[in-house]
Amino acid sequence: MIDVTDRHCRYFHRLLAPKARLYTEMITTGALLHGDAARHLDFDGHEHPVALQLGGSEPEALVAAAKLGVQWGYDEINLNCGCPSERVQKGAFGACLMAEPGLVADCMKAMQDAVGVPVTVKHRLGLDKNESYAFVRDFVGAIYDTGCRVFIVHARNAVLKGLSPKDNRDVPPLRYDEAAQLKKDFPEAIVVLNGGLTTLNDCEEVLPQFDVVMLGRSPWHDPSVLSRLSQAWWPQLNLKTELEVVEALVEYAAVQIALQVPLRIVVRPLLGLFNGRSNSRLWRRMLSDSTLLKQNNPELIRQAWKEVGPSAARLPRA
Repeated sequence: MIDVTDRHCRYFHRLLAPKARLYTEMITTGALLHGDAARHLDFDGHEHPVALQLGGSEPEALVAAAKLGVQWGYDEINLNCGCPSERVQKGAFGACLMAEPGLVADCMKAMQDAVGVPVTVKHRLGLDKNESYAFVRDFVGAIYDTGCRVFIVHARNAVLKGLSPKDNRDVPPLRYDEAAQLKKDFPEAIVVLNGGLTTLNDCEEVLPQFDVVMLGRSPWHDPSVLSRLSQAWWPQLNLKTELEVVEALVEYAAVQIALQVPLRIVVRPLLGLFNGRSNSRLWRRMLSDSTLLKQNNPELIRQAWKEVGPSAARLPRA
C-alpha cells in the first residue's frame, strides 16, 4: 500500500470504521533512519489503533526503526514480507524475505526484545511457482518460534519475476484453503486473511475460518465498504452521518493546510466515497480540479458534497 495508506487516508478511514485497526503504508528503515522521519511517522491521535509497517532486512536497522515507531506512539510494529515490487527486490526485503526464514526470525526476535508493543508479520503463501504448503508452513513456524503470534497472510504467491506489483494483486490464484490450514497448524496464532476481499459478503464468507480479515485496496476504491463492515459487525456503534464525515474532513483539511499540506494531498483518498451515487462524478471532478485545488480552501469538500446531493442517512447509504 505504498503511497496509498498515508496519514490523511487513515484519518479518513477512521471516520468510517471506528473499530478497525489501521496500517501505514510500508516504510523502509532507510527512509526513517536517513530521511525525514517526522514526515513518515506523524499521525493524528484519532487513528488509534494504528500499526507501523516496516520494510527492511537488517535486524539493527529494524530495531532502530521499531523504536522510533514506539516513540511516535504506534500500537504495533509490522514487518512486511509480502511486497513483490522491484524496489524491494533490489533492497532484498519484502517478499524476498520469505526465502530466508532464519533472517526474518532474527529480525522479529530483535524487534520483540527491543519494544514493548506487538511485533507482527505480513507475508504471502509462496514465491514464484513454488506452491508447496510446506514452504509457508515452515516459514510461519520459524517466526512462530520467536514468539510472534499475529500472521497477516496475503493468500497468494508473490511472483518476483514477470509480474508487476499490480498483477501480483490479481494474477496469482488465491488459495484460502492453505491460509486456513495455517490456522489449524498454529491454533494459538492469530491468522489474518488478506487478498481478494472487497465486500462485506466476501469477508463474512471466510471469517469463520480465520481470526481477522484485512482489506487492502478495496477501501481506496470504495471507502463506504468500511462503513458497511462497521454497521454489520458493530451494530451498537453510532456511525457518523454524511454531514458529520464531511464536516470532520473540512476541519481536518483546514488544520493540514495550516501546516503547509496541499489540499490535493488531503482529498486524494476521498475520491471514491460516493461511488455509485447519482452525481458522484461531480464529487470526483471537483476534488480533482487543479484550479479549485490550488486555492487550498477546505470549503471545497463541503461544496462538492452539496453537488452530489446530501443524504441525511448515516453511512453507508441504503
